[in-house]
Amino acid sequence: MFRKHFFLTGALVLLVALIVVGGAKLAVDGAIKAAKAKGSAAAGRAIEVSQTAAAPYRFSDQIEALGVAKARQSVTVTSNTAELITKVRFGDGQAVAKGQVLVELKGDEQDAGVLQAEAAAGQARRDAKRWRDLAEKGYAPKVMAEQYQTNSAQADAALSAAKSRRLNRVIRAPFAGVVGLSDVAPGALIAAGGPIVSLDDVAVMRIDFEVPDRYVAGLSRGLALSARTDAYPNARFGGKIAQIDTRVDERTRAVRARAEVPNPDHQIKPGMLVRVTLDQGSRMALAVPEAAVQFEGDQPFVFLIASKGEKIVAKRQSVSVGARQDGMIEVLSGLSAGDKIIADGLNRVQPDQAIKLAGAHKSKSGKRSRP
Repeated sequence: MFRKHFFLTGALVLLVALIVVGGAKLAVDGAIKAAKAKGSAAAGRAIEVSQTAAAPYRFSDQIEALGVAKARQSVTVTSNTAELITKVRFGDGQAVAKGQVLVELKGDEQDAGVLQAEAAAGQARRDAKRWRDLAEKGYAPKVMAEQYQTNSAQADAALSAAKSRRLNRVIRAPFAGVVGLSDVAPGALIAAGGPIVSLDDVAVMRIDFEVPDRYVAGLSRGLALSARTDAYPNARFGGKIAQIDTRVDERTRAVRARAEVPNPDHQIKPGMLVRVTLDQGSRMALAVPEAAVQFEGDQPFVFLIASKGEKIVAKRQSVSVGARQDGMIEVLSGLSAGDKIIADGLNRVQPDQAIKLAGAHKSKSGKRSRP
C-alpha cells in the first residue's frame, strides 16, 4: 500500500514539474520573439540626421612648444662696498632710465678724499708750470721740469681715483628697465656684494623653448611666431626667432631656440611659462567636421550616406585622419571630395540603418526627394 502511494506521489510531482518547465519555456520564447520584433521595428524606423560633405580645407602647419620668459637684460643691483645707506631714490616697480641714481651710500670720507686730491693736483699743476717756464728761460734744468710734470700727472691720477671711490657711494641703474621689490631703506648697513634690488628690461622679452630636431630644417632666424600665456589666454604676442642654438641636445633630441617678443604693456613676466606657436605655412587638404568622426579604439570612422533600394542608409566607412584645426579634421584616406556623410547624431546610428535627411520633403508623386 505504501509503495502504491509513493509512486502516485512521484508521478504527480513529475507532472507538475513538466507543466512548470513548459510554461517557462513558452514565456522565454515569447519574450525573445517580442524583443526581435521590437529590434526589427527599431531597425526599420528611419532616424533623422543632418549631412555634410568632405571638402578641401586650408590647414596651417604649426609647431607648438613650451618656453620660459626671460627679460632681455636682467641683473640684481648690488653694492661693491660695505656702507650705510643714506638715500633710496626709487620705488618698488618703478621704471628707471639708464644711469639713474638708485641708492646713495654714506661718503663723507670719500668727499674729503676728493677735496684733498683736488688740492694736491692743483698744487702739482702750478709747480709743473713754474718749473717748465724756468726751464724754457734757462734758469732751471729741464730734468727738474720733467720731474714736476710727472708729479702733476700722478696727482691728477690720484684725483681720478678719489673721484672713483666717491662714485662707488652712488649706485646707478646700468640700463633702462623696471625695478622689483626691495627692502632697503635709509640707515641700513649694506654689505659688500649685498643685493639691493632686481632690475629687468621687460620692454622686449626673450623666450627660450625647445623644438624636436625633426623640425630643424624649418627653423630660421627671423621666423615669425606667436606666444600666449595662461595668465592672459586671449592675448596673442607676436615675435620672431632671434637665435638658434648650434647644438642638438642628445638626450632630448631637441634644439633650443630663443625668440624675442615685444612686451609694451609688461604683461609677460620673467619666469612665466609661455606657449609658442610657429607658423610654417598653409596647405589644402580634404577635411570633415570633427563631430562627424567617431573612434572605435584607435580606428576612426564615419557614416557614409548611401542608397539601398528606395531607402537611404548609413554605411560605416573607416578613414585615417591627420591634423585638427578650428573644428575640422584632416582626412588622409577613406573619403573623396564631395562624399556625403552624417554630420551629427552618430551615437543613434547603426551600420546599414535607415535614415532620413533633415530638410528632405516629399514630391507630388509621393516619393521622398533628397537635398
